[in-house]
Amino acid sequence: MKNRIVSLTLLLLVPAGALSGRGSELAMEYGEPSWSPILVGFLIGILVCLSMLVAKKPIGASSSYATLAGMVGKSIAPKTTSGLPYYRENPPKFNYGVVFILAVVIGSLVAASSGGTLEWQAIPPYWQDIFGEDSAGQRFLWAFLGGIFLAVGARTAGGCTSGHGISGALQLSAASWVSLISFFAGGVMTAKLIYPSF
Repeated sequence: MKNRIVSLTLLLLVPAGALSGRGSELAMEYGEPSWSPILVGFLIGILVCLSMLVAKKPIGASSSYATLAGMVGKSIAPKTTSGLPYYRENPPKFNYGVVFILAVVIGSLVAASSGGTLEWQAIPPYWQDIFGEDSAGQRFLWAFLGGIFLAVGARTAGGCTSGHGISGALQLSAASWVSLISFFAGGVMTAKLIYPSF
C-alpha cells in the first residue's frame, strides 16, 4: 500500500511540476485547433492514476486488439477460436481494455471535432505531395502492412506505446523504457524509408 501511495504521488507531482512554469500555455479554449501538449500530458497522467485506482489496471491497447479479434473469431468460428492456446488462457470478452480502445476512438473524434480539425481524407497531404493524387492504393497497402508490423511488434514486446510508453514508463520499468526508445527509433527509420526527404 505504501508503494502505491508513493507511486501515485509521483505520478501527480511530475505533471504538476511540469505545469508550474508553463501556466500561460494552459489557457486554451476547446475551440482551438490543437490542445496544449502540457495539458494533454497532465490529463494522461491523471488518466493513468484513475485507471490504476479504479480498474486496478494500467492503460494499454495492444492486448485489446487481440481480444477484439478473438470476439470476432468466436462469432465466426467458435470452436477454432476457443481451441487456440492464447484464447484458452485469455478468453475473449468485453472488458476494460476494449472499453479503453472505444474511448480512445470516441475521445479522438470529440477532440478533433471540438477543435475544428475533423476531416475525412483517404490520403494525407504530405503523402499526396510526394507520391501523387493517384496513390491511394499504395497508401492503403503501406498502412495495412504497417498495421500488421505494429501489431506483431507490440505483441512481441508485450505492450505498445500506451502500455510500455505511458503506463510502464511512469512506473520506471526498464523494459518499458527500452521498448519505448525502440518504438521511436523504429518509427524514425520507417519514416526515412517511406519519406526519404523527411
